[in-house]
Amino acid sequence: MTTLQNDTFLRALLRQPTEYTPVWMMRQAGRYLPEYRESRKTAGSFMQLCQSPAFATEVTLQPLDRYPQLDAAILFSDILTVPDAMGLGLYFEEGEGPKFERTLQEESDILKLEVPDMAKLQYVFDAVSSIRKALNGRVPLIGFSGSPWTLATYMVEGKGGTDFLTTKKMGYARPELLHRILDITAQTVTQYLNAQIAAGAQAVMIFDSWGGALSHDAYTEFSLNYMQKIVSGLTKTAEGKTVPSIVFTKGGGLWLEAQAAIGADALGLDWTVDLGQARQRVGNKVALQGNMDPAILLSSPAAIEKEVARILASYGNGHGHIFNLGHGITQWTPPEHAACMLETLRKLSPTYHQSLRAC
Repeated sequence: MTTLQNDTFLRALLRQPTEYTPVWMMRQAGRYLPEYRESRKTAGSFMQLCQSPAFATEVTLQPLDRYPQLDAAILFSDILTVPDAMGLGLYFEEGEGPKFERTLQEESDILKLEVPDMAKLQYVFDAVSSIRKALNGRVPLIGFSGSPWTLATYMVEGKGGTDFLTTKKMGYARPELLHRILDITAQTVTQYLNAQIAAGAQAVMIFDSWGGALSHDAYTEFSLNYMQKIVSGLTKTAEGKTVPSIVFTKGGGLWLEAQAAIGADALGLDWTVDLGQARQRVGNKVALQGNMDPAILLSSPAAIEKEVARILASYGNGHGHIFNLGHGITQWTPPEHAACMLETLRKLSPTYHQSLRAC
């Protein structure tokens, strides 16, 4: 593989010295970019974008071409490719988001659930290989998956954006059924992420988008424990380099210490968490990624600059911080506002690394 020209993101994940605070944006290839909207129109649908390695490569590189300050690319795909490969029939309804033709609510269906043949996800691995080739060492490539709990909510409810009552009811009334779903899904995600690494992903991230909906004990039982199983089963080195892992629970600020103990290299933080306090709580166990509220990018350049400065000051001097949004960038973000954030970060962040460059 081509030598990396910019490994700042990977070094930050491993809490090694960097010259500035690296950055990427969750959902950085998305509907806020006019070039993405044009590609999606040409492809015909979101899933056709995901399932075409050529289109996935094209849209993955679009934000990098627009914003030279970005320090990583992230695979263009969707977390729901996994339950789709498990036979649940993913489809998208315009204006309503993803849905599944079949759900896992009956015991008989749950007992039939199996780890799918990874060949069903070959289009994802082909996209990873294609993107790595197209990047040509420009920046590292991040692979990803949803967490077992988050995927299970879609698999049981049949859609996203719910109150998760059917899934929670199962967890309380028939926990053995929910644990079966979570166990099979964790095995699948482990194989899925390792196949992405084998195809060329240089870091991987687990998105626990709905973990914050759980109670304190239920979070540990139904979400964190399964992410720990995945992290312990991940390929740790590839191409002679460490492959760092990131876990991110939206709404998970209550459990940072527990998250830091599962073996991942970094924790993603949403905007409800104070970055400086989070750093004090986890110490030097993990790097921290985050955590600007995406809504700020809808405001004004002055407000954006102020918030970038505040977040950098909150983390303070030292390494191990990857700047990011606290969740995905919204489709209504003016592209020039994202540019303002990135330019401000690149201007201000070196100050927080200068005295430690020789460390």
